[in-house]
Amino acid sequence: MITPVILSGGSGSRLWPLSRTMYPKQFLPLNSGQTMLQETVARLSELTTDAPMVICNEEHRFLAAEQLRTFGIDDASIVLEPVGRNTAPAIALAALSLEAAGKADTVMLVLAADHVIADVDAFTQAVVVAEAEAEKGKLVTFGIVPTEPATGYGYIKASAPGSVSPVAQFVEKPDLATAQGYVESGQYYWNSGMFMFTAKTYLAELESHRPDMLEACKLAMADTSLDLDFIRVNADAFAACPDDSVDYAVMEKTDQAVVVPMDAGWSDVGSWSALWDVKDKDAQGNVVQGDALLEATANTYVSSQNRLVATVGVDDLIIVDTQDAVLVAHKDKVQDVKSIVNRIKADGRSEANQHREVYRPWGKYDSIDFGDRYQVKRITVKPGAQLSLQKHHHRAEHWIVVSGTAEVRCGEQTLLLSENQSTYIPLGEVHQLKNPGKLPLELIEVQSGSYLGEDDIVRFEDVYGRA
Repeated sequence: MITPVILSGGSGSRLWPLSRTMYPKQFLPLNSGQTMLQETVARLSELTTDAPMVICNEEHRFLAAEQLRTFGIDDASIVLEPVGRNTAPAIALAALSLEAAGKADTVMLVLAADHVIADVDAFTQAVVVAEAEAEKGKLVTFGIVPTEPATGYGYIKASAPGSVSPVAQFVEKPDLATAQGYVESGQYYWNSGMFMFTAKTYLAELESHRPDMLEACKLAMADTSLDLDFIRVNADAFAACPDDSVDYAVMEKTDQAVVVPMDAGWSDVGSWSALWDVKDKDAQGNVVQGDALLEATANTYVSSQNRLVATVGVDDLIIVDTQDAVLVAHKDKVQDVKSIVNRIKADGRSEANQHREVYRPWGKYDSIDFGDRYQVKRITVKPGAQLSLQKHHHRAEHWIVVSGTAEVRCGEQTLLLSENQSTYIPLGEVHQLKNPGKLPLELIEVQSGSYLGEDDIVRFEDVYGRA
């Protein structure tokens, strides 16, 4: 039986402004109507697997859980990383969890949550081949059959042609001339970042090559706790773990590594140009998402979330319009988007971390207007959901119900509000908002006061375990 281990801890900064720290690309529907996490789960349908195990950032736990739940996955294990420590420790947490459950012989299929695979049948066939090798004690890496001399990927050199081959060498990202030689030789594959091995094999190799990392992960897993449906590891122990990828920590050091070729229309969607590559295009080579009018435009990607975008006489551009930011970049320069994100962070701006529309376990809010002493939000509360029992030190709030029913606790009073009704929450008053209905609750919140930051919340009770 295979246990899928889905690594979902990336930030996807090269796909800014759609992908942001608090809502990265694996949780976005970039390639289809499904999010990339959901696509990753969906392509497992032809395999016999246990419930997936997802390793994700603590800040993304409700996103991951909700997207799996809406996809019909209610039994996934979600392990929370208190800090990012790269892929080798993340996989170790999953392997130790399986070992603790008496499943050390389980074959782990390690997948990134943010890859695109067009040919699911070819993916499935490669996994079946790899499973047999993993059961023999091999550490399998999937090598993507290259379609061009790409310089943005690492390469794997196979010892011999065939459906399985010992790994001869892992190679860093090459220059163009070197990459051309690799592709022409027929011995090299792109390094996909997907792996297969048993839990016990991985732990044995990690103990051999990085015992310090294994020891830190063991300490982290020795003190776990359940938080709702999430597994929390010891934060201090995991923070002390070395930061390293599975390639450097294990795969490049072991003598048990084999490569299984995969020709399945794979992409790691690591940039806007890579997303343009995998999308359907019109006769002029354009990809359009949302409301856009293109005139004399070719080989361009246009994405608009909420307004009309028009182009005239442009070529090879990436244009991405969101509610609070616009990106215009040449396709040849999209790798430098990360530099823009770093500048935004250095300036202390919020656009690198979150969208104007922010998701919470109870629903979402959209900050539609703000000034020095006021802020206006459009709030959506899911049916049956509730916000924490809380108060604010620096702001008062007016709530106007647009649709649905609101149950409001304000001090000692509880009242029901329906469409077009409103209430006032004085500064410092203990209050709570619930949606007792079967339809989403939509309301407008007007905040006023000397400080309007999200950290001006004192929580007394919270069903989601937030402090």
